[in-house]
Amino acid sequence: MISRRRVTLLIIVLFLFPTGVFAQYPNVRVSDPASTDPEEVTLAINPADPSNLVAGANIRYFYYSTDGGMTWQEDELSSTLGVYGDPSVAFDADGHAFYAHLSWPASGSWLDRIVVQKSTDGGVTWSDGVGVGLNPPKDQDKEWIVADITNSPYRNNLYMAWTEFDVYGSAAPTDSTRILFSRSTNGGTLWSAPVRLSDMGGNCIDDDHTVEGGVPAVGPNGEVYIAWSGPLGIMFDRSTDGGETFGTDVFVTTQPGGWAFDVPGIYRANGFPTTVCDVSHGPHRGTVYIVWSDQRSGLDDTDVFLMKSTDGGASWGGFKRINNDDAGNHQFFPWACVDPVTGFLWVVFYDRRATTGVGTDVYAARSDDGGATFTNFKISESTFYPDAGVFFGDYINIAAIGGVVHPIWMRMDNGVLSIWTTTISDVTGIGSGVAELVNIELMQNHPNPFNPVTTIVFSLSVKTDVRLGVYDAAGRLIRMLIDERRPAGPGEARWDGTDAKGTPVSSGVYFYRLEAAGRVAAKKMVLVR
Repeated sequence: MISRRRVTLLIIVLFLFPTGVFAQYPNVRVSDPASTDPEEVTLAINPADPSNLVAGANIRYFYYSTDGGMTWQEDELSSTLGVYGDPSVAFDADGHAFYAHLSWPASGSWLDRIVVQKSTDGGVTWSDGVGVGLNPPKDQDKEWIVADITNSPYRNNLYMAWTEFDVYGSAAPTDSTRILFSRSTNGGTLWSAPVRLSDMGGNCIDDDHTVEGGVPAVGPNGEVYIAWSGPLGIMFDRSTDGGETFGTDVFVTTQPGGWAFDVPGIYRANGFPTTVCDVSHGPHRGTVYIVWSDQRSGLDDTDVFLMKSTDGGASWGGFKRINNDDAGNHQFFPWACVDPVTGFLWVVFYDRRATTGVGTDVYAARSDDGGATFTNFKISESTFYPDAGVFFGDYINIAAIGGVVHPIWMRMDNGVLSIWTTTISDVTGIGSGVAELVNIELMQNHPNPFNPVTTIVFSLSVKTDVRLGVYDAAGRLIRMLIDERRPAGPGEARWDGTDAKGTPVSSGVYFYRLEAAGRVAAKKMVLVR
């Protein structure tokens, strides 16, 4: 006879607060107190182990956390190809980390290529690096890297875009810039010859008429999406074959005042677009979002805006202002992400709605309805006062998986720079009393083989369509447990630790995702065999 006993299951409960009511978020210092100059920050979450985070900062700092961002270790990156800023980090689906940056090799020239270094131990150690885009005497600048962690045919492809300058800073009309793109299909060992994305180039001044700010994103079927700023405004291109070919540029929107503008107290400011895509199995799956900032409302009123496409970037709707304050304040340096499990859109930005002079706070904005509405809330614990005489960097960052959100930003106090983060726990109910994930229990059968059985209990306050599934940290559906209309009242489902084909899944992090009436709740579990 098989006996049955309960065993401990790690469950992280994630909270959704009523609109406009968010708790204070404890800020965690990422950079070492002895480091006084880190800025321009990037962060990625390991989908194979979401408690493992990797971050980077100018010029050569790297950071890693193994406890979900509560504590951090700092070190400095080195490479024979040189390390010269513009950090960008990403994880592939296997948990390998990649750190892309600019170069200045001893045997080459400044900005002569992009360098990509790899870590297979969660960001503790890094390879010497691979050079991408070497094309002397041209300069390579402002890169960004992403990985396809979906279940597409292009899973684990790496994609990177950047700006190539004929001569960086040149005002000569014969010198120009272009957006370039390269991919790796073998874990970053080899990279394809760069292809040009921008049909129209720009000048080399590194200002409004320079094409710059390309950030690639991956769609649910492995599509590659990218937007950038330049003399035409914000332009967009896409690939449907894993980054092998691209089409004709699509105009998205003007950027009144250009992408380079002045914000008091900031050495330089830009409104480069961030492109992201919803790969979740929610109602907005496949929606492409572009988030940027500009000064269309006036030189004293920088705002953060959104446009979205529901047809893969072929057409774009009207723009939406994300910051919900009164006119006359500065919101700048936005960055966006979409949680691959919940499908919620998150934006982080600097904000001066409640300060005077150059006093600056950090805000986050969240949308659970495909960008139709946003909730804004402050995430920094105290105001800081930057000095325009000290370089502040060009961007901040945010990442999310399974309702756990990690923004990262720099602040400046008395001219000294530091890097900070916080953790936002996003959902536990569905809101509006529609539904709630009440309880999850795990039972284990003996003797071997291991056979977990998990009971998921939920409650509905109204009759509604219900979808309850098991997903991994990349948002991929492991098994659908319920997909039908249910009456009000309690309900439950059971998961036996297998996928849709009945094959046992491996140990790892999984999420129960409940969708009802267009709203989402999620709970995290760690399955250990």
